[in-house]
Amino acid sequence: MAFRASLPLLPTLVRRVREWPEESQLQARRNAMVASTALARRRAERIEVEEFLAARAMTAAPVAPATPAGRVAHG
Repeated sequence: MAFRASLPLLPTLVRRVREWPEESQLQARRNAMVASTALARRRAERIEVEEFLAARAMTAAPVAPATPAGRVAHG
């Protein structure tokens, strides 16, 4: 009798098993798109910071090289 009671669930189970590969693929694609977007955003931010630092280094006043300790001029 328990077998007959679970019979109405069989079409639902079959449908879900058939839909699983497509749903799984769609979810994997969504995850990949989210990850790709996050990586692109990070890459753009990194490039922006590198460009800012390079521009700032260009405009900074030149620094005199450090004099080695053994060659200090006394006067």
